[in-house]
Amino acid sequence: MLPNGVTIQHPDRLFIEGKWIAASGRKQFELVDPNTELLIGQVAEASPEDMDRAVAAARRAFDEGPWPRMQAAERIQWLRRMHAELERRAPEIAQAWVAQVGGLAMISGPMTHSANAAFESMLALADTFGFVEARPSAVANVALLIREPVGVVAAIAPWNAPYVIMLAKVVSALVAGCTVVMKPAPETPLEAYLIAEAAEAAGLPPGVLNLACGDREASERLVVNPAVDKVSFTGSTLAGRRIASLCGERIARCTLELGGKSAAIVRDDFPLEEAAAILAQSIVMLSGQVCGMLSRAIVSRARHDALAEAIKREMQRIRIGNSDDPQTQLGPLAMKRQLERVESYVEEGKRTADHVTGGDRPAHLNRGYFLEPALFANVDNRSRIAQEEIFGPVLSLIPAQDDADAVRIANESAYGLNGAIFTHDADAAYRMARAIRTGNIAQNAMRIDPALPIGGFKQSGVGREGSEEGLLSYLETKTVLLDARPKALAD
Repeated sequence: MLPNGVTIQHPDRLFIEGKWIAASGRKQFELVDPNTELLIGQVAEASPEDMDRAVAAARRAFDEGPWPRMQAAERIQWLRRMHAELERRAPEIAQAWVAQVGGLAMISGPMTHSANAAFESMLALADTFGFVEARPSAVANVALLIREPVGVVAAIAPWNAPYVIMLAKVVSALVAGCTVVMKPAPETPLEAYLIAEAAEAAGLPPGVLNLACGDREASERLVVNPAVDKVSFTGSTLAGRRIASLCGERIARCTLELGGKSAAIVRDDFPLEEAAAILAQSIVMLSGQVCGMLSRAIVSRARHDALAEAIKREMQRIRIGNSDDPQTQLGPLAMKRQLERVESYVEEGKRTADHVTGGDRPAHLNRGYFLEPALFANVDNRSRIAQEEIFGPVLSLIPAQDDADAVRIANESAYGLNGAIFTHDADAAYRMARAIRTGNIAQNAMRIDPALPIGGFKQSGVGREGSEEGLLSYLETKTVLLDARPKALAD
């Protein structure tokens, strides 16, 4: 059983060392459509022992196989074939996201295209990247800076944007010459299966890319395995802390892209109706399940009440419905536990702030994990709804005295992933952007470019994914000092 429009050859198996093999425990994860609450598929559940097998395959491929020993240009040719296969199957990838997460069908195609375009950008970068560079030296005639693959990579992706995030990790690692074990979220494994099938179709050498979807015990077994050189994780800060501690115990490399509580500052020069429309449309994007979501809006006290009313009007016009309906603006949350989590924060907000609108289950929908977008006003920035990542369509409106106070409030957070400055003054936007401690910030919109580095300050993570900065995190730097230039580097 699989969602309509998605064809996977071996959902009941794991992809290890270039073969589709049975999981040792024969257990399966069940996939549920959040629009209907109906079962739409099953995939194999990897045991801790299966994770060991996947890591061993990746280790052999790295230590003994051709992949890390190829020139980058050779690897790129294999990856171009893989890219072409993913482009061919883009409609299936888009449909898998709609079915598993309840993402809107109208944006699933563009999201898939964006991920494939970032794949292409990474290949273009690798074409000219300096894997070997000559550097001046006072102690040697020839000094070389060499960037070599870090080794075996555990790529762990979350459930909200599984294709975009997993593909970015896999492509950077493979371009660098690493071998990979993909560990998708149990709720959204289908994209990783499609990536594995594309690698198989492209003929990647056995063990270069492996797939095992496991629960928490199996995932921890992957992270602590001494044969894993680097863990690339995207997900909650809570899980990220655990992964960082486990990696720290054995000095394993890790990249962590974690949670956020990003602020949008609305300056006095920006029209309130325009700000309200942007904020209301942003908070319902992916049903608010975006780590870089603009979930705090900061505005001068004098304009606070008027902006609250304007956002209320916009939110009450949001069309809530099935993900496949082209008129839908807000689909369901991804799963029942996430719906219940968000509802608990709505109740918290009602106790600690002014409840302006939303937060109830829509009366016209009697099935599915749907929730009206919610707005709270006069929010104390120290409160739970302002400090904790809700991961749902809940917006906190916070009053500030002036620009400096707004920047202070934006920085008064354990997170630092994303942000925005609503102003038509580019100089003011730049000045305030430099003052806010966050990994990404944009003027007048929630914008994140997957072809540019993505990552956060503070508890929003460690390191960067994407672009040259992301590629570097999958490489180790070696300095080689020689008496003469080696023939292998002759022009």
